[in-house]
Amino acid sequence: MKIDFDGVQAFVAIAELGGFNKAARELHITQTALTRRIQKLEAYLGVRLLDRTTRAVELTVVGRDFLPQARSIVQEMTSAVERLKDMSQHGRGNLTVACIPTMASHVLPGIIREYARRHPRNQVRLLDGTSDQVRTAVLHGKAELGIALAGESQPELIETALFSDPLVFVCRTPHPLQERKTLSWNDMRGIELVRVSGLVATRVVMDYQLARHNVRLDAKYEVDHHATAVNLVAAGVGAAILPASTIREGDRPGIRKIPLTGPVVKRRVVLLRSRRGSLSPAAEAFYELVRSTPVKV
Repeated sequence: MKIDFDGVQAFVAIAELGGFNKAARELHITQTALTRRIQKLEAYLGVRLLDRTTRAVELTVVGRDFLPQARSIVQEMTSAVERLKDMSQHGRGNLTVACIPTMASHVLPGIIREYARRHPRNQVRLLDGTSDQVRTAVLHGKAELGIALAGESQPELIETALFSDPLVFVCRTPHPLQERKTLSWNDMRGIELVRVSGLVATRVVMDYQLARHNVRLDAKYEVDHHATAVNLVAAGVGAAILPASTIREGDRPGIRKIPLTGPVVKRRVVLLRSRRGSLSPAAEAFYELVRSTPVKV
């Protein structure tokens, strides 16, 4: 059923203000336009709502009966429109972001803190997973935004480059290499290493680049998650090759992070969104904040 909102709004304004002149001024339209709205509404309903004379306007019996419902329609519609305008202007609402776990170590929390400061009424839900899982979540609408590693381009997704994340050597002091300012990959031969599983995108990037430069490393330990590797290193179990964003210098007492060269191996972190449809105001605000926030690794 089609509801003639303009006509209902005009009827309520006339009933509450007591005349066409005041109602027309309130609605910022001419009296002629106001009259047409009422005539159209009455024609649609098939009943007369107002009795008009040269001196006064009175509600008919049907008009008096209809007024409470009409007033409710106008109030609800006005409130709904104001809420939408508020969401649009202030980026209000809730959103879901899918991200790779390393982003949740210290990069993403800082962004979320700033987002919460700007939009304290919004709720943010995080889905962490592999880069493939992040892409799937955005593609299937489970998350409006995703933060993942650059991979094979997909036509359904828009990828925005965020930063390059170099791999670094992470060790616990004391360690024979702890005083070095940089390390080459060959310097790590014979070192007890913890490496992440071959199913993790970081490992894929590392193995590809090392194969190109004919560098081979053997690891004594293998784990599925970067956080597990950090915990093992912190406990004195080997050293690890990890993305720089995984840990900041000073986050863990006694842990050193040393840049790797020859070659420098970087993974590229990207921001994902679907090409289908537009973002919600809350997601748009988060998207712009992520894009504009410099990342230090």
